[in-house]
Amino acid sequence: MSEMLRVCIAGIKMSNPLILASGILGSYSASLNVIARDAGAVVTKSVGLKEVEGYKNPTVINYSHGLINAVGLASPGAKKFREELRKYLGEAPLIVSIFGSNPEEFAELVGYFPFASGFELNLSCPHSEKFGLTVGSDPDLVKEIVRKTKKATDKPIFAKISPETDIVEIGKAAEEGGADGVVAINTLKGMKIDILTKRPILSNVSGGVSGEGIKPIAVKCVWDLYEELSIPIIGCGGVTTWKDVIEFMLAGASAVEIGSAVFYSYRIFYSLKESLIAYTRMMNEKLEDIIGQAHRR
Repeated sequence: MSEMLRVCIAGIKMSNPLILASGILGSYSASLNVIARDAGAVVTKSVGLKEVEGYKNPTVINYSHGLINAVGLASPGAKKFREELRKYLGEAPLIVSIFGSNPEEFAELVGYFPFASGFELNLSCPHSEKFGLTVGSDPDLVKEIVRKTKKATDKPIFAKISPETDIVEIGKAAEEGGADGVVAINTLKGMKIDILTKRPILSNVSGGVSGEGIKPIAVKCVWDLYEELSIPIIGCGGVTTWKDVIEFMLAGASAVEIGSAVFYSYRIFYSLKESLIAYTRMMNEKLEDIIGQAHRR
């Protein structure tokens, strides 16, 4: 692995800045093990204390510029998920994504996964009642969730926040609560209607829009957060090419998460990694050195 790609975020050492985004591959370690061969880190599907069934099909739509999904934070529950994650082989750091309806639930959840390298707090899912954006749009509650979760673990905590809020205000609240970093962004609310049946396609009516169509929004959010925060930012939203990775890092991201692109190819991490190696050789600089470089104009 090229030394030029290595990054370190909140003490988590990664061979490259490419992270599997939460939720894209379900709740099985076998899928995470495949991606971990080429990824810098992997984030699990979000898990809560109790089992959540999620919404009925159809839950995912493939449209011309990405995906719209309303899976509904389907989860096997913390105890079952802990046993499943013990099958993870550890080729890349494992970040467990957790969701809850209050600070106490988040704090309790981290205790189930002592083998995790870190935790991502889902404060931004736009299509689940009581969880995600419901709790992640209140700065005071975000601060308290982060604070209590930090007290419950010595592992790094990353708050995944939404552009459907004042994202800088929420980012600052997470930082004040002691977050080791923020992840920006999650999906945006959207829907699609079938013109023949004249009905919404998703069973939940609306869902979260992801993919290349939201990338400019995500890049702007990362830019704004970098201007105001002192903790690392992980960019997420619409990464499909190596140029997208570079753009996010120039805007201020220390790493990027990749989700919808995996829908089209499991080999996306390998191809992005090889392209980034070629880029660093051409530019003769480490990726860590370009973080936020566009701000120094």
